[in-house]
Amino acid sequence: MNALLWRDLRLAMRAGGGFGLGVAFFLIVCTLVPFGVGPQGGTLALIAPGILWVGALLACLLSLDRIFALDHEDGSLDLLATAPLPLEGVVAIKALAHWLTTGLPLVVFAPVLGVLLHLPGTAQGWLLLSLLLGTPALSMLGAFGAAVTVGLRRGGLLLSLLVLPLYIPTLIFGAEAVRRGATGADPVTPLVFLAGITLATLAVIPFAAAAALRVNLR
Repeated sequence: MNALLWRDLRLAMRAGGGFGLGVAFFLIVCTLVPFGVGPQGGTLALIAPGILWVGALLACLLSLDRIFALDHEDGSLDLLATAPLPLEGVVAIKALAHWLTTGLPLVVFAPVLGVLLHLPGTAQGWLLLSLLLGTPALSMLGAFGAAVTVGLRRGGLLLSLLVLPLYIPTLIFGAEAVRRGATGADPVTPLVFLAGITLATLAVIPFAAAAALRVNLR
């Protein structure tokens, strides 16, 4: 499992899906927003929770099609399907590699972009916690979408259309937790729902994605 994880991390970096790609896209989104809505601090602070979460969500989409595509192209996926490691474990490891190269850098840099959007200081910690709880679900759901569309020509667009509706609950509760933190309300309830979504995703999606891979590899 460790060897597979390190292999996927190296492949992600070589294929252009490394640490800088998602962060650069996240920065671009958060930089363009003030040009569109105006530089007023009150307006930016009001919409900052939603913008930060939408930016993180879209940044996670950038490299989803690479989760299984490279292995499918060179035949490694067929070998992984017959390896002693269960296919569910392969899915989990690949989702972890995607989170380490995409989700975790977003979590680290999000407070800096929060300052750019005038997010109140009281909400910075809640932003960090909400992304830490929610981004693993984004990577795991993305792994499911990648498993369903692996081997399809122009599967990137279909992958986005399939995954985006699944991202909506995570987006709602993540942005709500940050909004409550910014206004001084209690953000614990949306954070509990966000953690519940992530735990349910981690428990169920590896089996669903493994089943989809088996169907596509037949």
